[in-house]
Amino acid sequence: MEAYKQWVWRNREYVHSMGSLANGLTWLLPEKFSASEIGPEAVTAFLGIFTTINEHIIETLPTTRPHVGPSGTDSSSLSYPLLISILKDLETVVEVAAEHFYGDKKWNFIILTEAMKAMIRLALFRNTGYKMLLHGGETPNDDKDPNQPNLQNRAGNLDRNHRFGNQQNHWNLEGRAMSALSSFGQNARTSPTALSPTSGWSRRIQHQQAVIEPVVIKEKRRTLSELVSEKGVKGALFVMGEVLFITRPLIYVLFIRRYGVRSWIPWAISLSVDALGMGIVSNLKLWGEQSKQIHFSQPEKDELRRRKLLWALYLMRDPFFTKYTRQKLESSQKRVEPVPLIGFLTEKIVELLVGAQSRYTYISGS
Repeated sequence: MEAYKQWVWRNREYVHSMGSLANGLTWLLPEKFSASEIGPEAVTAFLGIFTTINEHIIETLPTTRPHVGPSGTDSSSLSYPLLISILKDLETVVEVAAEHFYGDKKWNFIILTEAMKAMIRLALFRNTGYKMLLHGGETPNDDKDPNQPNLQNRAGNLDRNHRFGNQQNHWNLEGRAMSALSSFGQNARTSPTALSPTSGWSRRIQHQQAVIEPVVIKEKRRTLSELVSEKGVKGALFVMGEVLFITRPLIYVLFIRRYGVRSWIPWAISLSVDALGMGIVSNLKLWGEQSKQIHFSQPEKDELRRRKLLWALYLMRDPFFTKYTRQKLESSQKRVEPVPLIGFLTEKIVELLVGAQSRYTYISGS
């Protein structure tokens, strides 16, 4: 396994390009959207998981830079994005297999999948100190509050001092601190203890290893009570908005199982939950920009824009798609059908959209 990791690290650009190409070609597999064809979806899921694991290996490339993260979450939180990505790769083949073997009871399996994703995301939301989830938790939210000390930059300066000495940082605070530490180390090596027969090369090697090992700085994880006491009602509303966003897909499929996919009730309830959660967080963003009390980082602002774009998926969900969107697509296709190349491309695009709409996991937005 270590040999494979080393190969991925050395060829990460090639691995990334091949993974993207393979995932793109899976859309051209024959019988991609057949109700009874499990093979193409299994191939897609396998390639997706394979690419996800490779990306995780690349992102966890060992460096001498320090790791900064919430205390108590160094090992667990790093695995949550990987688990979420693997579940997203598996959910389509689960849906197709459940539909093939159990018919309409496939919603029980979809509910199970969505419940697992919701629980993992809620755990990740808690373990990150109630920070906004980026891309559904697949991307770590490592941005720091500007009012808090930038531990990562300070640790990076210390690491550069370890590697390059004090040539460039001699006159700053870190440079002076490292000079003092270096002097202390020199005095320790010339002390009687350091000159004892048991020290020798072994202690010198241990000292060098301690220097080059990455500095681990743990950031204290913020609890819910601390967030509420610090931000007040605004903090509680932010948590509510994020929880609504995380649990919305599970609420949607629960109502689909109860009322059916052609009913307006699941569609309307899902839209209401989305609107409520987005309205809360968006208003907090506007209020924070005016009062300077709540800070949204640039990745978090981009995440809010991404969530707004996901609302376009409501055009692809039944019953709206069957009654309105599909008719518009087919009428547009008939208009451009006589045009040689454009007509052919439009037909294929409409075919892909109609096929993708038949899968809940392609339009779930979760």
